[in-house]
Amino acid sequence: MRYPTLAALLDSKASQMAKGPLSIVMAEDEVEIASTIAHQLKCGFRNVILLAPEGIGLPPDHDERIHIVTHDVFAEAALPNAVNAMMDRVAGAWVHYCYNTEYLFFPFCETRRIGEMLAFHAEERREAMLTYVIDLYAGDLTAQPDAVSLGDAWLDKSGYYALARKDPARNWQPKERQMDFFGGLRWRFEEHVPRTRRRIDRISLFRARAGLRLSPDFTLNDEEMNTYSCPWHHNLTAAVCSFRAAKALRANPGSRDAIQTFRWRNSVPFEWHSQQLMDLGLMEPGQWF
Repeated sequence: MRYPTLAALLDSKASQMAKGPLSIVMAEDEVEIASTIAHQLKCGFRNVILLAPEGIGLPPDHDERIHIVTHDVFAEAALPNAVNAMMDRVAGAWVHYCYNTEYLFFPFCETRRIGEMLAFHAEERREAMLTYVIDLYAGDLTAQPDAVSLGDAWLDKSGYYALARKDPARNWQPKERQMDFFGGLRWRFEEHVPRTRRRIDRISLFRARAGLRLSPDFTLNDEEMNTYSCPWHHNLTAAVCSFRAAKALRANPGSRDAIQTFRWRNSVPFEWHSQQLMDLGLMEPGQWF
């Protein structure tokens, strides 16, 4: 079903959205919108909200789980602001957010649904989950000039690193169990990426509650929810496999002519399977068996 505004959707369906798990997808262009939504539904999300600008080509909306909302996706911090606009109305629901051409993977997602994984995570007294944005890119930019190809997707198998996240309120001392993570295309082509957009970590799975807010840097205003694990053992993490950085580097005139290929010696084909991501250390199964 289609709605003219986010407020109209919430006025009509807030109680349904609050049952969760809920996925929010922001469509910045028409590339792979259908496959992004299909992947979210396959993961087991009960409802998918698609935020899209006026006039963009959209897939059929015959599935009652898909809710299409006309939205200004080009405003500053458009996705965090949209998530925050919903936060109080869907309190209690697990929420995931992403852009089109981004695909959520969690350990063993081929045989288990998102609701099962989040129930297990909640039993470990966790209210949020760290996700790493893993850059995908087409292997042949001549054949795929926008760098998006589901059938010829590649990723970096190494080159990822983390730095302690400093706390300006405590004389820049490291924050407990928080790190800033880097790697992928944002690291290899950092001269074309603003400094504030080079991190690859997001808190993109969390339980909504009144007063909770998502910042433009994709962290939450509850510091414990920004941690990668609890104090006593490792917790689950997940990955958002994303063509977004590759698309941007190919669309930007300043970087497009400087990049002939994204492949390098540490590129490997993406297998579209969670086991590959775990084998490469790009997400953590924790105690999830």
